[in-house]
Amino acid sequence: MLMLLAAAAPAPPKWGFVRPVDHAVSGLFVTLIMLLLTWTMISRARAGLPIPAIRKIAGLDAIDEAVGRATEMGRPVHISDFASDLGSPTTWAFWAYLAYTAKICAQYDTRIVNCNRDVLVVSVNEEIIQHAYLEAGRPDAFNRDDIRFYSPRQFAWAAAVCGMMVRERPAANLLIGAFAAESLVLAETGNLIKSIQVAGTDNVLQLPFFMVACDYTLIGEEVFAGAAYLSREPVIMGTVVAQDVMKVAVYILFVLGILGATFRPGGRNPLDVWLRF
Repeated sequence: MLMLLAAAAPAPPKWGFVRPVDHAVSGLFVTLIMLLLTWTMISRARAGLPIPAIRKIAGLDAIDEAVGRATEMGRPVHISDFASDLGSPTTWAFWAYLAYTAKICAQYDTRIVNCNRDVLVVSVNEEIIQHAYLEAGRPDAFNRDDIRFYSPRQFAWAAAVCGMMVRERPAANLLIGAFAAESLVLAETGNLIKSIQVAGTDNVLQLPFFMVACDYTLIGEEVFAGAAYLSREPVIMGTVVAQDVMKVAVYILFVLGILGATFRPGGRNPLDVWLRF
């Protein structure tokens, strides 16, 4: 009975305020380090101080190639994201690609078509594309009718986009952001009309479909890295760089843990003890 009561007694908090569970203290330290690192990188980027560079991804060059081909053929460029709402991280990343593509289209006098499933996202996309045309000195070429709202329903939206592609035959099809089961439907329609296709999503379940059906694919977190590279926005740049630095630190911990388990198989590994604390 005494043993049962002892087992049922609540464990005291670690250090007097941290929950008495495994990884609580180490998790707290990792969170604080990540917050400090992110704040430091964003502050340095805003101040124009050097931070680690982001490598350019091959798929970003393909955007220029795709828009150039559309210009030569006199056909439009289609760029869309299955945006769920304004607060989605992929929606924010998509806006960097939209602004970059719209600016190139404005410079080349190439028509750009954007299809949406969220009313609020439509308004933001209109402003981004209109601003790109203003920057390029061609405000008269901006066509509000090419930023379209179809339906909030997944496959109703996908069917409308596919119908638009078959009718208007864009030479470039850019699908970057959040996508689900409609990904292969859109990509195969782009193949049917012989478009150059650049796709990217953080949904790993849809990546195989984009990889087999599109010319270039941004894989997972490359979507966010590419957005930072194109926009050069300090908050995005600092966040991506901080995340990459943290990844390197985690890999180093992996190596140290492997070495500790290899050379001290029967003893206590200090790193393991700390991570479990």
